[in-house]
Amino acid sequence: MSDFVSNRQIKALILCAGLMPATALAEYGLNMTRGVTTISREIYDLHMLAFIMVSIIGLIVFGLMIWSIIHHRKSKGVKASQFRHNSNWETVWTIIPILILLSFAAPATRTLIELEDIEDTEMTIKVTGYQWRWHYQYLEEDFGFFSSLASDHNEARQKNSGIDVSKIENYLLEVDNPVVIPVETKIRFLLTSNDVIHAWWVPELGWKRDAIPGFINSNWTMVTEPGIYRGQCAELCGRDHGFMPVVLKAVPQEEYLQWAKDMKQQQAEAASGVDREWTMAELMERGESVYTTACVSCHQANGQGLPPVFPALTGSPIATGPISDHISIVIDGMQGTTMPAFGEQLNAVDIAAVITFERNALGNSVGDMVQPAEIQAAQ
Repeated sequence: MSDFVSNRQIKALILCAGLMPATALAEYGLNMTRGVTTISREIYDLHMLAFIMVSIIGLIVFGLMIWSIIHHRKSKGVKASQFRHNSNWETVWTIIPILILLSFAAPATRTLIELEDIEDTEMTIKVTGYQWRWHYQYLEEDFGFFSSLASDHNEARQKNSGIDVSKIENYLLEVDNPVVIPVETKIRFLLTSNDVIHAWWVPELGWKRDAIPGFINSNWTMVTEPGIYRGQCAELCGRDHGFMPVVLKAVPQEEYLQWAKDMKQQQAEAASGVDREWTMAELMERGESVYTTACVSCHQANGQGLPPVFPALTGSPIATGPISDHISIVIDGMQGTTMPAFGEQLNAVDIAAVITFERNALGNSVGDMVQPAEIQAAQ
């Protein structure tokens, strides 16, 4: 039986009761998520054991209370007993709860110890939170990538986009680059942050960890079932906190190895792109894609921004002024503002492309362009 009642069922019940108009409703969970990892199932089983035990205790206690109220009421002529205490009963109702607590403590302690046991892991993934995207670094494979909200979801969420979000599958829970892991493999996750406190959370894994600047938290997982599992940042990390999803794809070992090979090849090709001359058309096409992923949240799709916190790019002194200043701000950010440093987040090709796009689109027409080699030199 599913742990959740569908939105459609809940909505139908509420509408039939006449309690509220036909509006969008969130998922109503009736129980914990059992998950797809060994540790999440242990946590779920502990939860169910505790739930059954407290339910039984509740039935016994309230049953005795109700029976006592009915059969010892004043209308039946029953008179209250006069006594101070009963040592035997007091001993019994002290020992029994202690035994119950001990019966929970043993398996709970074992599970907590297992949850922190990162020995014998077969691979390590470093997860770094940025406002507002994730970076995944496969340490043994020596490659990494950023994972951001999917471009069509990002476009749909913009003010006055005119897009019907109810027709978008997994709205705000889809990314451009999911993190891919092999099944039946013990994987260690190292979590940190580049700016503010984030929290990496996928409910099916059975755990959540904060990503804190200057600290590294760790955990592990072993997914037993292939599939796509979704989560999100669970810490209030800023303006676009709600648009920082996590998508984890668990695949068979052979499929993972092929994916890792393809990713390394793609990054090698991206690195080689620094050494060649790019045309204006190539830079504009790639720059538009980068802008939609990395810049549209603050500066908006039309470049008008959200002043005064997020300034407009259209006609701005940065996007139309000296190109060296534009490069410096994109690479190093701007202190005292919300503009982050993209030098660590984007490669030289992407930075060159997005700067070229910002100077020749969004209502700007400066006419110049930046080559990746210039960005690499500036870095």
